[in-house]
Amino acid sequence: MKHYMLGLFDDEEVLLNAVDKVQATGLKIHDCVTPFAVHGLDKKLGLRESKLHIGGFWVGAAACATAIGFMTWVFVGNWPLTFGGKPHFTFPAFIPITFEFTVLNASLWMTLAFLSLNHLWPGRFRESLDPRTTSHLFGMVFKIRSTTSQDEKKRIAQVLTEAGAVEVKERTMEQHY
Repeated sequence: MKHYMLGLFDDEEVLLNAVDKVQATGLKIHDCVTPFAVHGLDKKLGLRESKLHIGGFWVGAAACATAIGFMTWVFVGNWPLTFGGKPHFTFPAFIPITFEFTVLNASLWMTLAFLSLNHLWPGRFRESLDPRTTSHLFGMVFKIRSTTSQDEKKRIAQVLTEAGAVEVKERTMEQHY
């Protein structure tokens, strides 16, 4: 069982200002949940940039090399055909197939990596901390440990209320958020 405290805000600007206020008090924010992307929130929370695009580049490079290598092996080594004296290795004819194979592999592997890293594989149900954070409210999440005292919980709730939270609540979940 995991315990969380959630502060709900009704505006994205209030949430952005609240992040600064809460961090100034020394509290550690576990996460923020929003119904849409909030510009600048990732920098305020200190999140690093995703490295998914680097993986996509390397998968694309490997797919490109595989496509060119396979077509070269087929048309030059394994099954050379002479078409009116033309050369066996006709690179310009390989370009469309190489491009399509590269894009296909990069997109498939990046999608699988994204789903795996975010634990969003098919059939996985992830319960939200508050269903209203998917439509109109913005949430700031704090992890509550078994060692967290009632005074600390009250302090978190007070800081959230002073920062502009319209509601503060505790939530217990069976799965890790």
